[in-house]
Amino acid sequence: MTLSWPDRTDPAVAAGETTFARQWLVMTGRGVRSAYTQGEFTIAVAMPVVFALGFYIPLRLIMAERGIDYAQFLMPIIVLQAMAFTAVAAAQRSTLDRLRGMSRRLASMPVRPLVPLSARMSISTLRATVSIATALLFGALLGFSFHGDPLDTLGFVAFSLAVGLVLSLGADALGMVTRGAESTAQLLVLPQLVLGMLSTGFVPESSFPEWARPFARNQPISHWSSTMRELAAGDPGWASARPALLWLAALAAVFVCFAAYTQTNRRTFL
Repeated sequence: MTLSWPDRTDPAVAAGETTFARQWLVMTGRGVRSAYTQGEFTIAVAMPVVFALGFYIPLRLIMAERGIDYAQFLMPIIVLQAMAFTAVAAAQRSTLDRLRGMSRRLASMPVRPLVPLSARMSISTLRATVSIATALLFGALLGFSFHGDPLDTLGFVAFSLAVGLVLSLGADALGMVTRGAESTAQLLVLPQLVLGMLSTGFVPESSFPEWARPFARNQPISHWSSTMRELAAGDPGWASARPALLWLAALAAVFVCFAAYTQTNRRTFL
């Protein structure tokens, strides 16, 4: 059966349409309930704790010998890893919506085109907020703290959420075109783990061999964690913020175009 968009000139259809905000609210509520029942928020809490313990316990004494407060050094990359797993969840969410027929049903209803994407991004932002709050609370138990003014703290949180939103947007678009949730996760988990390990987020640049240092120093994860570390210390600098923001803006531009393509041609992928 061929599905097409309803004729909005039909009074019966027009009477059934609601505002963008109301449609967004309904779909976001549905998505939050689904995420809760599937344990997404439990994972959002557990992942930062597991990653923090997994690196802090074996490396803190080694870093202390080098004069590094490892709790302070580590927490930015823990937050970034949580944002990466938020993106993986976003990709799986969009894939499952398509495979279960939800996207097809929405395409046959008088739903504004950007409502489903906006709702999914709202759910991702909520999950990211939960992960950031968990990471910072657990980090405080390990010894992490903010040393700047409230604007620096706000900048740390806002930058983290921006990274999470940009990555989730790209992952959501990828989930619209992949064949299954498992393949989507495989496409996303490996790159984020490799980039995380080969960054200056977990260890200083001097810990890498000479041949690996240029890559470790110049990739986006390293720039983002460095900027977040400076914000936490209350000493943000343009020298580190500029490449971090450029990386974020470049990825945002690519992912916005990718998401626009999948939304414009979404019936192709249903």
